[in-house]
Amino acid sequence: MRYQIENGTVSLGGKTILNHIDFSIKGQEKIAVVGRNGAGKTTLLRLISGELSLDRDDKRFGKGITTDKAISIGFLHQQSFSNAERTVEEEILSLVSEENIFSKERYYFEKEYDRIFTGFGFKKEDKCKKIGQFSGGEQTKLAFIKLLLSKPDILLLDEPTNHLDIASVEWLEEYLVSYEKAIIMVSHDRFFIDRTAEIIYELSDGKLMRYVGNYTEYKKQKEKQRVSQQKKYDAQQKEIARLNELIEKFKHKPKKASMARSKKKVLERMQKVEKPDKEEAYIFKEKLQPLMPGAKNVLETEHLKIGYKNPIRELTLRIRRGQKIAVLGANGAGKTTFFKTIIGQLQPISGKYIIGNGIATGYFDQHSGEIQSEKRVEEHFGECFPKLTEKEKRQILGRYLFSSQKANAKISDLSGGEKSRLILAEILESRPNFLVLDEPTNHMDLPAKETMESAFSAYTGTMLFISHDRYFVSKIADALLLFEEDGVKYYPFNYEHYLHMLKKKREGDQTWADVVEAENTALVEGLLSVPAKERHQSARFNTEQSYTDWQLTLAREQLEKCQKNIEYWQKQAATELDNLTFEQYQSEKWTKRKRELHKRFEELSEEYLQQNLIWYEKYQEYEEAFSDYLE
Repeated sequence: MRYQIENGTVSLGGKTILNHIDFSIKGQEKIAVVGRNGAGKTTLLRLISGELSLDRDDKRFGKGITTDKAISIGFLHQQSFSNAERTVEEEILSLVSEENIFSKERYYFEKEYDRIFTGFGFKKEDKCKKIGQFSGGEQTKLAFIKLLLSKPDILLLDEPTNHLDIASVEWLEEYLVSYEKAIIMVSHDRFFIDRTAEIIYELSDGKLMRYVGNYTEYKKQKEKQRVSQQKKYDAQQKEIARLNELIEKFKHKPKKASMARSKKKVLERMQKVEKPDKEEAYIFKEKLQPLMPGAKNVLETEHLKIGYKNPIRELTLRIRRGQKIAVLGANGAGKTTFFKTIIGQLQPISGKYIIGNGIATGYFDQHSGEIQSEKRVEEHFGECFPKLTEKEKRQILGRYLFSSQKANAKISDLSGGEKSRLILAEILESRPNFLVLDEPTNHMDLPAKETMESAFSAYTGTMLFISHDRYFVSKIADALLLFEEDGVKYYPFNYEHYLHMLKKKREGDQTWADVVEAENTALVEGLLSVPAKERHQSARFNTEQSYTDWQLTLAREQLEKCQKNIEYWQKQAATELDNLTFEQYQSEKWTKRKRELHKRFEELSEEYLQQNLIWYEKYQEYEEAFSDYLE
């Protein structure tokens, strides 16, 4: 199967959205289209679906849209239910013939139907319910199921992970990877794109650029291109300056005037290298440190029962200074209720929680970004920080991707994601030592998400956050709090480790403790989720020491990694030096290479120093907390 758009243009409302683009699908390619909000990604899907047509363009040299056969195209947002009184079963089975209910095709269809239905988190008894009994989000999931079962040649998905919990998204990823036809998806879920896409099309300023690989590979390729283009641009600017200097120097000298004219022609004929765009996301290079460190134990709960009328969860846990913990669980599991309780918006049903001394909390919920104001962005931000100069305010807002134009815009004119970014900027720049964040990156486009990731990575305080963005979770969290059916479990490793453990658990009939113990017996003793009796059967120290010991181990591993890097580059430099001839040693190329090596050694030495300081700080904490055990 082949589908191709050649030199195609689409305009809407007098504005060109897709500008002479080339796009192709071959066979069973899994394609993701990425770009900023408003770039035209959904417009491209609507064009492929046949909902929109190419502009009539007499100047177009391509053939427009071509396919090698009649193909079926399924678009998620086109799916709707005309009769809400039909049951799910009736709606889904309308896709197959009723003539022979005992046929082989019917058998495999129903088997696939069962697999997809449960994969999306529905129960078997839900098949008998009327469609009108489901919520809007659930009806979208049902429409998605119907679309997948229809098996179109090209599957178009616009934000397919919306309305899905993490378990359903993970199931969908596996399903789409094995889907035997073409897929084109638009999604802000980078983890999802990373796992499912093999081709990335970037849409920017109406133009499409094709990259082979998943999202991570696309980012690497794009950065490599940007660096290469910057070098070419800098070299050309240097040459232009040199030629202009010669022209100015000799244009009034009779003997040299012809040479000046010749250089001017060279300059005029020169094909200009465009200056590369700046990185779309801002990378925070300096740490965002809280104004004060606060207590070592930031939050402690003891048999804390949360809920409204009836308790839905009971939690006993301790969060320590500097931890960044992601709270994961299905919708309705009690995550937001927990947050509202610990920040004082909701009274606990029983039990207690203690916020440590000197803890200043910055709280962001899902409604924080819904501000309505006629104030300008800079004005709203400035009210939080009256001592800042106008220049300082602009510089800080610029880090959070608010250009001068955006800083002058009214808040009421901002998108939901931009409003959230403004509030988060105000929270971060006020430098609290404890962030409690409920879906902080919702409604943000990819550059905005990457900017906020960089900011939260640079933040050195404590974080407790809810997010369905697994890429964000994997970048920020160093531990997880899992709201599961049988209780709340603390998992002291990052999200990648959790997925690895989850896979091992699914492959065998094992408990969490069994799986983790097989991985690392010493660390299992530090899991707060493991019952005390089991934890202390082989434990030499208590839970506190196990946890701190683990942190010390991680710091030492980073230190050893830096040391190995330095040793590698020392060997590399020695090998290169041994292989040089005398002429090469005196060459400009080797002089440049020496500068590169020297710079690399300086960077590694600085990193090694920082890791030494981190390790020493952890060791001091360890020694201070457990001096009794060390005697």
